[in-house]
Amino acid sequence: MRSPAERSSSVPDSPKPPKPPKFHGIIAYPITPFTSGGSGGIDTKTLAALVDRLVTSGVHAIAPLGSTGELAYLDESEFDTVVDTTLTAVNGRLPVIVGVSDVTTAKTVRRAQYAQQAGADAVMVLPVSYWKLTEREIAQHYRSIGEAIDIPIMAYNNPATSGVDMSPELLVTMFDNIDNVTMVKESTGDLTRMQRIAALSEGKLPFYNGSNPLVLDALKAGASGWCTAAPNLRPQPCIDLYQAVRAGDLDKAQHLYDDLKPLLRFIVDGGLATTVKAGLDLLGFPAGDPRPPLLPLDEQGRAELQQLLVSA
Repeated sequence: MRSPAERSSSVPDSPKPPKPPKFHGIIAYPITPFTSGGSGGIDTKTLAALVDRLVTSGVHAIAPLGSTGELAYLDESEFDTVVDTTLTAVNGRLPVIVGVSDVTTAKTVRRAQYAQQAGADAVMVLPVSYWKLTEREIAQHYRSIGEAIDIPIMAYNNPATSGVDMSPELLVTMFDNIDNVTMVKESTGDLTRMQRIAALSEGKLPFYNGSNPLVLDALKAGASGWCTAAPNLRPQPCIDLYQAVRAGDLDKAQHLYDDLKPLLRFIVDGGLATTVKAGLDLLGFPAGDPRPPLLPLDEQGRAELQQLLVSA
């Protein structure tokens, strides 16, 4: 638990500027390539090549096994393979945050421990549940994970996929009371939630934007980074957008956002794994199909995506 002194508003005699969080900027989410039209195992060669491509593109961190990485469709051995392949490919060049979410606390703990042992810098946890969870159950879920590992936890709020909605008040309370919970990824697309997190935590809890269409407003509101699948297809404009906001060049940032917005909306509306895999194929980097029940992008969708990529 953080001490009252850590939450004090007193100012030291010689204040130092705060260090940027280890995770900042563009946090890129790779897809998970499969063999045999999506129904086979992990295509480790393609995954390693994609991760290296992302690392060398200039992004600031790598985050395997989010929604884009089809974590929900992997068994435990496949999870381990993706973790090992990704960390080997990154080879310490960037921080790595691994998605470890599962319906059960026990399996989430196992995945978090595996990620830590493999060398991950942090884990990301989305509270997924068949039954609606109470705030007490959510907090205990995170507490149990935190007690099992030593690395930081990013609390991930995305009720559209998990069915569980964590309020800013709950997120800040967990930050105050669970040592490992050190950052939040907010994906509701509600800017006021990010602003509320900042206000309640007195700016101490870093928040990250997980809603692609909201990115410009989120960065302007102080988001520490943008968690996104877009760098798989267009890394440089994403990096330029983040840097423009950090530099205070909001006209340039607006121009970059306007240019990216049609693609961002398309990949979100069409399903990240489906659209990003199709986009990689159109760019000459075949990454296979999503895993059933997800289906490959249809021809009409591919034609629209091709136009978005060509006009970029």
